[in-house]
Amino acid sequence: MSEHADLLWMSLEHNAWATREVLSTCAALDDDAWHRRVEMGPGSLHDTLTHIIGAMFRWADRIDGPPREVRPSIEDGSRRTPTELMTLLDGAAADLAASAERARAGGLEIACDVTLGGTTYRFTLGAMLIHVTTHGMHHRAQCLNMLRQLAVPGISDRLPEIDVLEWQITSAAAFQNRSTVPSL
Repeated sequence: MSEHADLLWMSLEHNAWATREVLSTCAALDDDAWHRRVEMGPGSLHDTLTHIIGAMFRWADRIDGPPREVRPSIEDGSRRTPTELMTLLDGAAADLAASAERARAGGLEIACDVTLGGTTYRFTLGAMLIHVTTHGMHHRAQCLNMLRQLAVPGISDRLPEIDVLEWQITSAAAFQNRSTVPSL
């Protein structure tokens, strides 16, 4: 199967790319705007993007399952720059892709127990992978709304297009240069 038809690969790649695009836009903000509290999502651009990346780490750990434990959350109150979060994103995307590769090899239909908020649920590995990538989509939309509300000239009026079709257009050269499914 080519990567053009590999929906899991596309979901993972788009998730990381779109989060990187939002972080790149945020890199032009001053510290006040980056941390400004808003009545939406986790409450600021910084906190929302930290949450997206933290979720990628958590779900990679959950997908791998025991004996791998869920690592401590990066949502620990630390103040990070967009550049620092970009570095964390690179690690989270790589961890999630590696977990996805192992899950695909073992079977995406395998169900695992996951405890969230004290309640245990049973999810398939495939559903967990789709969840984490669509979770990011939801929160990136909040980030675009926050960026609009900031009304920063040159930023708020030039928000990035981050849907999957824009990712494919932007990544067209990568598609043209690949002949096999990449390693996740």
